[in-house]
Amino acid sequence: MSEQSAPEVIEESSSVSEQSTPEVIDESSADSEQVMIEAAHLSKFYGPFTATRDVNFAINRGEVVAFLGPNGAGKSTTMKLLTGYLAPSEGSAWIAGYNMSTHRIQGSEQLGYLPETGPLYPDMTPNSLLRFFAAARGMRRQHTEERIKVVVDLCDLSSVFHKAIGKLSKGFRQRVGMAQALLHDPDVLIMDEPTAGLDPNQIQEVRNTMQRLGQDNTILLSTHIMQEVEAMANRVIMINEGRLIYDGSVDEIAEDGETLDAAFRRLTTGRADD
Repeated sequence: MSEQSAPEVIEESSSVSEQSTPEVIDESSADSEQVMIEAAHLSKFYGPFTATRDVNFAINRGEVVAFLGPNGAGKSTTMKLLTGYLAPSEGSAWIAGYNMSTHRIQGSEQLGYLPETGPLYPDMTPNSLLRFFAAARGMRRQHTEERIKVVVDLCDLSSVFHKAIGKLSKGFRQRVGMAQALLHDPDVLIMDEPTAGLDPNQIQEVRNTMQRLGQDNTILLSTHIMQEVEAMANRVIMINEGRLIYDGSVDEIAEDGETLDAAFRRLTTGRADD
């Protein structure tokens, strides 16, 4: 897999050379530079409509990356392609060295995914939901008990642990979704707007959690809140109209002292703030 180039604004005509990653990675060679998330020429077409076109990036172990773009830019589609939820029209998606088109089960064992609308069942409680997902993943009983305790503490769910999910606030439902994504202790986390619907205190708790998890895990998260980018991420990948337009550090995205909001507008609209 090719090494990341220096941060730059990406021209539409540019592309990354074809990846030569093996379908199953040699775990004995894993190190801090191991690529854990990779999009290789990912495209998704719906008839004449292009959701994403030729998206290329690679994220190494231990990186926390903010995935930015306007509404409708293709962020959620790209995340669904990366997780194997959608099949690409062209290109390939890789999680921890597994091609998600051909080895989705193995890749999913390394992946925790929180979609924009989480897979929650309103009649279940957090307790029964987490046990259901643990059983679906084939987790052993002792490991299940240990991991449920960890994620309940991490996501602060003890006060609603036996309450029907359908009766929970949006913020608590979001935390239940995060708990199921973390349940099997995955190496890779892909989260689509993880702080949506949370109050300021809960947002800070999520930020703290992401910072802790980012020490050992690889995280790709989408957000529209620039303060979250500065607080949680060390790298930004930006997409607009289905194409990658920026891949670089948080510090280098802004020009001449502009704010991240101003940099976002400049890159996605082509207009700088006055």
